[in-house]
Amino acid sequence: MRVQIRLFASLRERAGTDSLSLELADGASVGDALRELAWVTGDLRAVLAVNREYASEATPLHADDELALIPPVSGGAAATIHVAIRAEPLSTEAVTARVSDARAGAVVTFQGVTREVPTLEYEAYVEMAQAKIEEISAAAAERHGLCAVAVEHRIGTVALSEPSVVISVSAPHRAEAFAGAREIIDTLKAAVPIWKREEGEWVEGHPVRPA
Repeated sequence: MRVQIRLFASLRERAGTDSLSLELADGASVGDALRELAWVTGDLRAVLAVNREYASEATPLHADDELALIPPVSGGAAATIHVAIRAEPLSTEAVTARVSDARAGAVVTFQGVTREVPTLEYEAYVEMAQAKIEEISAAAAERHGLCAVAVEHRIGTVALSEPSVVISVSAPHRAEAFAGAREIIDTLKAAVPIWKREEGEWVEGHPVRPA
C-alpha cells in the first residue's frame, strides 16, 4: 500500500522536499514507516500525526493515509508520546524509560493495580481507545508543558496486584509532571472505551464522554 508523508521545517530540508510517497506492506504501522524514513529523521524526536490526528508508532496505517512528521516547534521541543494497549503484562520500568528526556527535571509514574479480587477482566474497543489515549496525552502534554508521555493499558486477565494501566510523564518541574499524570488518568477513566469485569459482572461506570 502507498502512504503519503508530509515533512516540515528541518525535516523538509533534510529530505529536499515537503512530501514523499512510501510503499509499505498491508497492515504496516507508523513505526514501520519511521524505520523506512530513518534517513530523514535521524535522531530527531518528531511528533506524529495520521490524517491530522496525533498518533504513536503503534498506530496502524492504511492505503492513502497521510503521515505527518512534525519537528519541534519554535519556542520549545514538542513532547514525545507513546501509547500501547496490550494483552501481555506491563513493565513499569519499561514505560518509565520511554519518557527519559534531557529537558526533564521530574518524572512521575502512576500504576493502577488490581485490588481485593483475584483477577479483573479488561476489554477495549482497541482502535478507538488507542486514538483517544493519544489525544488525551497530547492535550495534557501541551497544557502542562510535558517533555514526554507514555501510557500502556492491559486487556484480558489482570491478576491481583498486577498493573492494569501504567502512565509515566516527564516535565521540567514536579508540579507540571504531577498535574499532567493526574489529568491523563482522570480523563482516560472518563473518556476511553475500556471496560472491566469483576467476579463475572461488568463494573458499572459512567457514559463515555468526549475528552
